[in-house]
Amino acid sequence: MFKHPALFTFALLLPLPVAAQDFSTILEDAQRLETLETVFIAIDGRIVADRGFDGHSVDEPTNIKSASKTIISALVGMAIDKGLIESVDQPIADFLADDFPDDADPRLSEVTVGNLLSMQAGLGRTSGPNYGRWVTSSNWVRSALAQPFETDPGGAMQYSTGSTHLLSAILTEVSGQSTRDLAEDWFAPVDEFSIGGWERDPQGIYLGGNQMAMSPLSLLAFGEVFRSGGSAEDGTRLISQDWINESWTERTNSRFSGDGYGYGWFLRNIAGEDVKYAWGYGGQMLYIVPNLDLTVAMTSDELSPSAGNGHRDALHALLGEIISEIKAGVQ
Repeated sequence: MFKHPALFTFALLLPLPVAAQDFSTILEDAQRLETLETVFIAIDGRIVADRGFDGHSVDEPTNIKSASKTIISALVGMAIDKGLIESVDQPIADFLADDFPDDADPRLSEVTVGNLLSMQAGLGRTSGPNYGRWVTSSNWVRSALAQPFETDPGGAMQYSTGSTHLLSAILTEVSGQSTRDLAEDWFAPVDEFSIGGWERDPQGIYLGGNQMAMSPLSLLAFGEVFRSGGSAEDGTRLISQDWINESWTERTNSRFSGDGYGYGWFLRNIAGEDVKYAWGYGGQMLYIVPNLDLTVAMTSDELSPSAGNGHRDALHALLGEIISEIKAGVQ
């Protein structure tokens, strides 16, 4: 899908005015961000700049943490397109009833696939301070389903890896394949798409929404499928435009950042542009700016937090500088 600047000069890669733009100053200055490891910038499907910091390679796999929730969401959309799941309105009881607690809250039968995608299931969070207790349980699916309700289904956002893990379990159930096999099969037309290590639960279900390794190039290639309207470079349709539109429709808001949230994507205005982004714990970012045909992948130290210490906001600001440079170059 991509021509890499290590093999081609920028001038050959892109027609003017994009080729004339120089991101080197921005990337040099980005070195001040201590935990930032890599940055990839692509415009209209062509890589125009990349940088690895402190010895990190743009081709090495890294744990993308919760940015993998966006990949799970894409797989759900593909499963709906293929008829394996009826719609986002289908109750999760159709797939997971055998794992419901014996004394299940009646509201559990009201939770839909869409509620899981938008983090509006209402179930107590298994992320943050509850994550360790959840992943040390003997059955992650049953543990997630046994969480007490914090809100009614469809209510306030409860950001929870348990919700996306339930989606991974549903994908496994409806397809008869592992979530990893689905991802590799369904994204096979994208040459650069590849998953490295990926943790599984005690029942062998791949962890939906965390502990997935991808290279920055692979993450960028995934984003390009959405940026380009759902197709691989050879024209193979992978994701419907309808699903992309649904994924990027704001359904709730994060109580931590105030940003909108669709189906696995955060939504925010940066430098005057509507931006769709995936975010992983340490600052593993995938940004898409549709109006500029821009896709940017950034990776950071997976073990260092990025929210409370301001690193995520610094990455947003870095994207803002990239956007401003592009706008200046086309005026």
